Amino acid sequence: MSDSKKNQLQKTLGLSFNIAVLIGGTIGVGILRTPGTIASLLDNYWLIIASWLFGGLFVLIGANSYAELATMLPKAGGSYNYIKRAFGNYAGFLSGWFDYITNAIPPAFYCIVISEYIIILFPNLKDYSTEMAISLLIAFVLLHLSGVKNGSTIQQITSFLKVICFFALVVACFMYSGVKLAPIPKDNTVVQIGLLFGFFKSLQLIIGTYNGWNSVCFFAEENDDPGKNIPKSLYSGVLLVIAIYILINVAFFYILPVENVAKSNLAAADVANIIFGKNGAIIVTVISIFSLISILNAFMMIPPRILYGLSRDGFFTEKGTTVNKGGTPIVALLVSSLFSLFLICIGSFEVLFSFAAFTSIIVWGLAYCSLIKLRKSEPDLPRPYRSFWYPWTTIIAIVASISLLIGFVFSDPKSFGIIVVITLISYPLFLVLTRKKK
Repeated sequence: MSDSKKNQLQKTLGLSFNIAVLIGGTIGVGILRTPGTIASLLDNYWLIIASWLFGGLFVLIGANSYAELATMLPKAGGSYNYIKRAFGNYAGFLSGWFDYITNAIPPAFYCIVISEYIIILFPNLKDYSTEMAISLLIAFVLLHLSGVKNGSTIQQITSFLKVICFFALVVACFMYSGVKLAPIPKDNTVVQIGLLFGFFKSLQLIIGTYNGWNSVCFFAEENDDPGKNIPKSLYSGVLLVIAIYILINVAFFYILPVENVAKSNLAAADVANIIFGKNGAIIVTVISIFSLISILNAFMMIPPRILYGLSRDGFFTEKGTTVNKGGTPIVALLVSSLFSLFLICIGSFEVLFSFAAFTSIIVWGLAYCSLIKLRKSEPDLPRPYRSFWYPWTTIIAIVASISLLIGFVFSDPKSFGIIVVITLISYPLFLVLTRKKK
């Protein structure tokens, strides 16, 4: 009995942490980088804004379903618990590991990018990029080993500062009344990219920047009142993220024509240089560092919760359920951090990141299907929150997920191939683990 008590997560997190981890785990530097790529793909102001709004509405409809799932089964690890309950152990195993890989890649990436941004501010450190990334990872591991409360406090502070920075940038754009720039002439000799292809490629990028919107569900087991806090934080957090993303796009286009944004690798820096002069790049770099520290902290906390849940169900080593006095799943944190350390040392993220939007859509789609299945198979399960306009909102979420998945297959067949290979390898591995458990 003492052992099971020892390995239980503590109910120490509340509403403010939920909102902070959703914002912190979603808004990264993607919103500062992607507007240029999306403008080059779509080349139309209203179509670009509509794409960001479409991505936001897709996530909002998803939040409606997740609010019911997470309050019905408030367990560490999020999505895979609902999928396993609805469709059995293999579906849970596969979706759990998909979700784990998707969420375990970002910490290494963010450590490297933060070190690169620090080098922009302090060029003398350019030879120490990897050392800084590793030091940053170690610092956050030590922070989280000290307990959940410290991680929660850092999350709330950094998420608040992040929101302030982004709103300040938006206000600065709308207050700017300088000379309007002439649009860069289009190169009509280049064959224009197919609009449908461009739309799906843009949505893949947009879904990538919204990734993290369901962060609160990973911490449901540690929430002091999941029935009330999870729905409130999902809706308020997602609406705030949508507002920030659309406002930033509108603000950037207020300063630069669509054609100019399309030619920009880092639209935020170009906009800031126009508003603030030569200090613009420094201001965007500082905003980026705040943004990244907040998202890094969130992603240091998420993968260990998924691994803890997988370990508890026999899909990883039993030691993965070990929780220290501060409430941190310590073995799961150390394993995830070693994976991050390995990724920092090899420093190759392109292939890994390109299928993150894919795996996210697959896991979300399966979670929406599990809501319909559990309503039918287990109608008496306690449901502190019921998704509104059910089943239509859930069906829309499933149809949108399938449409996006088909679109992604056509726009990025390479990533789809990787997912097929992982799926094929996963079944024999699942059988081995199941036999071992028996």
